[in-house]
Amino acid sequence: MATHRSSSPRYLKKRAPARFTMQTFYLGIIGAGILGYVGTDVATALSLVRSVGGSCNIKGNVSINTGERIYHVPGQKFYAETEISPRYGERWFCSESDARAAGWRKAMR
Repeated sequence: MATHRSSSPRYLKKRAPARFTMQTFYLGIIGAGILGYVGTDVATALSLVRSVGGSCNIKGNVSINTGERIYHVPGQKFYAETEISPRYGERWFCSESDARAAGWRKAMR
């Protein structure tokens, strides 16, 4: 049986809670700055996703091979397989005229 008080369950229950330190403060400031920076990108991505709920169902895709900007409308051959990743500059459009005005071309199939 252990006789040292640090191994006693009674001692463990009475241990004082950790105190707020300057290190905790600085880590909080750094974390808030990172969250603020990343939060801007996340908010932008969420606004793009939110706009999909209505009639904004045209997928603006960037070609991996050529970097060409191509939009897909419902019913086209590769529409269902096309995934939109805002981090690569891909986005949703509400009309074909919006897509063309932004410099995107319609998919051929």
